[in-house]
Amino acid sequence: MSNRMLQFVSTEQAPPEKRSAEDRSDDFHEIYREYIAEKAEAQASRCSQCGIPFCQQHCPLGNNIPDWLMLTANDRLQEAYEVSSATNNMPEICGRICPQDRLCEGSCVIEQSGHGTVTIGSIEKYITDTAWENGWVKPVKPPRERDQSVGIIGAGPGGLAAAEQLRRKGYKVTVYDRYDRVGGLLVYGIPGFKLEKEVVERRAQHLRDSNVEFVLNCDVGKDVSFQSLREKHDALLLATGVYKAKKLNVPGAGAVGVFPALSYLTASNKKNLGDAVEAYDNGDLNAAGKRVVVIGGGDTAMDCVRTAIRQGASSVSCVYRRNRENMPGSQREVANAEEEGVKFEWLATPKGIIDTGGKVTAVRASRMRLGLPDASGRQAPEEVPGSEFDIEADMCIQALGFDPEDLPMMFDENQLTVNRWGAVRVDYSNMMTSMDGVFAVGDIVRGASLVVWAVKDGRDAAAAIHGYLTKKANSQQPMAAAE
Repeated sequence: MSNRMLQFVSTEQAPPEKRSAEDRSDDFHEIYREYIAEKAEAQASRCSQCGIPFCQQHCPLGNNIPDWLMLTANDRLQEAYEVSSATNNMPEICGRICPQDRLCEGSCVIEQSGHGTVTIGSIEKYITDTAWENGWVKPVKPPRERDQSVGIIGAGPGGLAAAEQLRRKGYKVTVYDRYDRVGGLLVYGIPGFKLEKEVVERRAQHLRDSNVEFVLNCDVGKDVSFQSLREKHDALLLATGVYKAKKLNVPGAGAVGVFPALSYLTASNKKNLGDAVEAYDNGDLNAAGKRVVVIGGGDTAMDCVRTAIRQGASSVSCVYRRNRENMPGSQREVANAEEEGVKFEWLATPKGIIDTGGKVTAVRASRMRLGLPDASGRQAPEEVPGSEFDIEADMCIQALGFDPEDLPMMFDENQLTVNRWGAVRVDYSNMMTSMDGVFAVGDIVRGASLVVWAVKDGRDAAAAIHGYLTKKANSQQPMAAAE
C-alpha cells in the first residue's frame, strides 16, 4: 500500500470551500468551489483502505472507491478516472448530487471513529471534471456494430446510463423524451446551485458523439404510439421517471398560490436556461417578495426552499411532520438551507390553507409529536391536540413526493402491468416487464428515488437487454445444413 494513504490521523477533513450564504443566495451557481490538485490528493490520502470497504458496500453502484482514492492520492488521476467511470456512467453528476452523508461517506470507517469522513463525493467530482478538461472522456466506439436497435423512453439518468452501456455493445440506440432538452429531472427538477446545467449538456453531447440518437419534444402515446416503437425496435426500455405530484389533501388546497413542487422548480430552471416562461414572468411561479411556505421534508422540498431564497422571497418556511433526525432529505441540504435563511417548522403538519378571495394568505398547521415506531421502524407522528398555529403565506409549495403516471393508459397498452401504486412491474432478475422485450428501470419501477439508483438500474437493464437480444439473434440464425 502506498505510504501516502492512512493520513486521516495527521490530515484533517477539509471539504471544498463553500461560498458564503450571503454570496450564493443571489444566484443559481453551484455553491462548492473546486478542489485544487494538491487538496484533492491530500484529502484522498485520508482513506484508511479498509479490508472491508463499507463506503463501497453502501454505494448502490458498488463504486470501487478505495482504489480511485488511492490513485488520486498518488497523482495517477487518469487511472482514477478509468476506475471511477468503469462502474458509473456519470460520476461528475453523482459526485455533485448524491446524498453522500446517507451513503458512502455516512458509512466511512474513519467517520465512525471520529476523524471525519473522507470527502468522497467531492473527490469523485474532481476526478471526472479533470478528466473532461484533459480530454480523457472519449466517445464510445464499440468494437462491432450490431443490426439490432433499442428504443429508450425517457432521457433521464436511467435512460442515459442504459444508452451508453448499450452503445458499448454496438446496438443502435434511440432515446425519446417529452422535453426539449436531454436530462429529465437533472435539467428541470434539480436547481443549478446543486447541478449546473452545462454539466448535464456535456454528458448529453458525449452520448450524441457516441451516436446515440435523441428524439426530443416527443410525447410517447401522443406524438408517436407505443406500438409503433415496439415494431421499430428490437427491444424497448421504459425510463420515464415519476412526475405526478402527490396532492395536499387539506381544506383550501385548491387556492390560488398553491403549487406542486415540480411545476415551481421547472419554471425556475427553464427561466435560468433563458427560456420564456409565462407563469414565471407573470409572477405566479416567481417567489420574489413573497412569503413562501414549503410543505415536505425531502430533497425536493430543500430544492424548493433554496430556490425561493434565490428568487428573493421575503420569508421562507419549511413545514415537516417529523423532527430533523427523521427527515428523508440530506442533512447537508438542511444545513445549507438554514445558512441561507430558511426557517424550519419541525414536528408540524398542515391542517388547511387559509385564503382571502380564493388566494392563499396562510397555512394552518398543527404541532406533532413522535409516537411508537410504524411498520418502517420510524416513529409515527401524532398530532398534539389544540396546538394549531398559522404561518403567513403568499405562496405555498407542495413537496410531498411523486406518484407514477398511468403508463398503460398513456401508452394505450393494457398488457403492461403495474402494481397497486402504479409503478411498472418487472422481473427483477432481468428488469423485463410483463411484455416480451419491454424493460423498465428507475423511478417508474421503484418509486421516487435517487439518481444513483436510476444509473444502477440503467446499467443492469442494459446488460439484461444485451442478453435478451443476443439470445434472440442466435435463435433467428438459420441452422447449419447437416453434413
